[in-house]
This record gives sequence, structure tokens and C-alpha cells, in this order.
Amino acid sequence: MKSLLTIIICLVTIVAIAQPNSKQAAKGVKYGAATTANGAIEVNLLEEKLITAETFTGKVKGTVATVCQQKGCWMTLAQTDGDGIMIKFKDYKYFMPLNIVGKDVVLQGVAKKTITSIEKLKHYAADAGKSKDEIEKIIEPKIEIEFIASGVLVVS
Repeated sequence: MKSLLTIIICLVTIVAIAQPNSKQAAKGVKYGAATTANGAIEVNLLEEKLITAETFTGKVKGTVATVCQQKGCWMTLAQTDGDGIMIKFKDYKYFMPLNIVGKDVVLQGVAKKTITSIEKLKHYAADAGKSKDEIEKIIEPKIEIEFIASGVLVVS
């Protein structure tokens, strides 16, 4: 009986550890390091901040435009110019739920401009569920802002 109980406990533990982040996105839910909305700048001001500095460290607020459909390992924040800002998570210690698209969030972390390769762009497009035709249209690298978030707070 003890060995059966031990096996059940082991299986439950393995299943619990193997599950991706199961917290659904709702107002007040935090992922990663705890953060608040205090002092957050609008996402559209981020590019302006990166004109005079190589990096921006602080908080940014915006609306989630897309999330990795495979496991929530990245997301983008919408910008008024149509391009989204790529958000990755520090040390991949946490992921986002798929229901976070359309939610307003505050991110705490570090942003910088990067050049994203064609291969990475195609990989992200596939993760986002884009069609094969859309993926094949990606033919050049892209200069974009990348934000490494140490924490995410859902604000609405």
C-alpha cells in the first residue's frame, strides 16, 4: 500500500511540474518578479527613450497583441505604428497564458534595439500560427525593440 501511495505522489508531482503556467490572465495576476504599475511609461514612448540610450531599464505599459501559441514563451505589445515590441521573459523562468492577448499589462525589465534574423522571424511567425504563405514572405532581418521582462502585471 505504501509503494502505491508513493507512486501516486510521484506521478502527481511530475504532472504538476510538467504543466505550463496555468494562471489565467486576469486583472492583478503577476508573472515572474512582483511589480506594480507605478512609474510605467506608455509602450509608444519606448522607441523615443532608445534614441538617446542603448538600453532602457524600467516599466512599460501596453496591450498584448500576440502570444506564442506553442507555450506562451514570448509575446508582443501593440504599437501605434503597427509593429509590435517583442517581449521575452528573463531566463525563461515563466510563460504567459494564451488568454493574455488583448489584456493591458505592465512589464518590468530591460529593453534594447536588436536585429532579428530571418530564421528567428520565421520561427516567431510559426509560433504565432501564421500561414505558410505569410512565413515565406519573410525575406529580410528586422531591426526591432526587444524587451526582456523580469515581471509582468495584468492591469485590465
